[in-house]
Amino acid sequence: MLFASFAFAAMGAAVKLASGTYSTSEIVMYRGLIGSVMLLVMVWHQGLSLRTMFVKGHLWRSVVGVVSLWMWFFAIGRLPLATAVTLNYMAPIWIAAWLFCAGWWRARDHVEWPLVLAVIMSFVGVTLVLQPAIAANQWVGGLVGLMSSVVSAMAYMQVRRLGQLGEPEFRVVFYFSAMTAVAGLAGTLLEGRPAGVPLLTAHSLHGAGLLLAIGVSALFAQIAMTRAYRIGKVLVVANLQYTGIVFSSLWGMLLWGDRFTWYVWLGMAVILVSGIAATFYNTQSTPRGAAVSKTDPIASEL
Repeated sequence: MLFASFAFAAMGAAVKLASGTYSTSEIVMYRGLIGSVMLLVMVWHQGLSLRTMFVKGHLWRSVVGVVSLWMWFFAIGRLPLATAVTLNYMAPIWIAAWLFCAGWWRARDHVEWPLVLAVIMSFVGVTLVLQPAIAANQWVGGLVGLMSSVVSAMAYMQVRRLGQLGEPEFRVVFYFSAMTAVAGLAGTLLEGRPAGVPLLTAHSLHGAGLLLAIGVSALFAQIAMTRAYRIGKVLVVANLQYTGIVFSSLWGMLLWGDRFTWYVWLGMAVILVSGIAATFYNTQSTPRGAAVSKTDPIASEL
């Protein structure tokens, strides 16, 4: 999980660097294309099958995943890397909020106050983290980054459903990567270019290297994360993913000289602690969470 968090942070850094040359749609397209090709080679080499009985499930997971990815890449290009990554890590908080609303609706006399507190504190953290972005007129990037975490939570839940149906991880990742490539191409076509300008941005050695780094790091991160959830203790693994905020902060300071005020660091810490608390409560303190805590990578969000 530590390697996966580092690789995802490295992918974010490469996305931010590439956003100065390529459009968001192009980056999304190449990210999916590289991942699809690498997975096809793996499937062919191991004699696996991509045939699936859950076309609609893959389609919905891919749609929400692509929307979340596009919005996150857009935010990365317009915000400090650590800020964009921190907002994306709000997904477990949205799952906790959904759990609270569902539980309240089904049993109105019982309120999960630990979840309520975690959700409220996370929004306090978001307010602190986004203050510099709003002051610098980067509120659009901040809003899009926050919305990406909402859609990401929907994608997590759909991944769990596919897993419960017995769908292997490589198929889920492959169809998502393929849809990402198609959606990125469609977005590039819709954006259009002035007459005489090539549809796709010409590659330099530097640009091609960044795109390759995005695709490879994303795929390795997904594989590492899947393996971590399969062989490790879910509660430990799920909380270790928040080290991505630390890695992203280090990348930002190293590459862009990012410096944050104390209240931004406080906001990141509040979001981190709230996410860990929500994960712990969902996994250990609810009957459904206790039942799946050793086997389910997205513990008890349903």
